Amino acid sequence: MTADRGRRARLRLAALGVAALTLVPGGAAATPGEGVTAETLATGTSAGALDLRTRGATDVTMRVITIEPGGSTGWHYHPGGLLAVVASGTLTRVVDGCAVEVSTAGDAVLEPAGADHVHIGRNLGSEPVVLYATYLVPEGSPLAVDAEDPGCEAP
Repeated sequence: MTADRGRRARLRLAALGVAALTLVPGGAAATPGEGVTAETLATGTSAGALDLRTRGATDVTMRVITIEPGGSTGWHYHPGGLLAVVASGTLTRVVDGCAVEVSTAGDAVLEPAGADHVHIGRNLGSEPVVLYATYLVPEGSPLAVDAEDPGCEAP
């Protein structure tokens, strides 16, 4: 396996939010694990297939994002893809073509890359929205870029 293919494989794992190491007791591993702990921060399910691809060097960033009741991310887009799991609360997003998408705890959210995917996330509920997000952006790029309101009506 070339170094580039190996790096892409590692990035694919990071993109899928692989954050926990599972050790199977009783012999699935060639040697038993020792001194390892893992904490699952959130688990989510995507309503459809996930397809994340990168080209060239890619910065991978994992963040916990909290949107307080009444809060908003502001209109923006991402230079690279974003995969998030809603850990708690209800996230209301206005996405491409002014469509409204509502995601609740346990939902996985995929936000595609590019200025043609301007969107906003809002917390219209009474409890904080907590997201565990993994960003895959071209090396040296910002995680998000502010954008003008495309003229969508607020939900």
